[in-house]
Amino acid sequence: MEALWSKAPLTPEQIIAAVGPANGWAPGTVRTLITRLLSKKALAGSRGKGNYLYRPLIERADYVQSESQSLLDRLFGGQVAPLVAHFARHRALSAADLRKLKKLIAELEDDRG
Repeated sequence: MEALWSKAPLTPEQIIAAVGPANGWAPGTVRTLITRLLSKKALAGSRGKGNYLYRPLIERADYVQSESQSLLDRLFGGQVAPLVAHFARHRALSAADLRKLKKLIAELEDDRG
């Protein structure tokens, strides 16, 4: 999907070239993935200039939102604070990370305030 979000439409060969080597996937594996994404209505395919072309049907932001919510629900009961606490405990936060988090919290408080 990242390849298509970056530049669409793409032919199957362009998708294979973009994602196959980086992930260690054979062309058949990428074609299977394309088929699955078509069946899930994440991609659309159409004939164009002698090639079959694929384009995304979902926006990256919508996908990220859906996956993020799913992760939050599955692992943290839908609550954000335990997620942030987990990352704070298990990943060393830099001073810049902490400043960004504080700024984000202040902005969120201002928006609600």
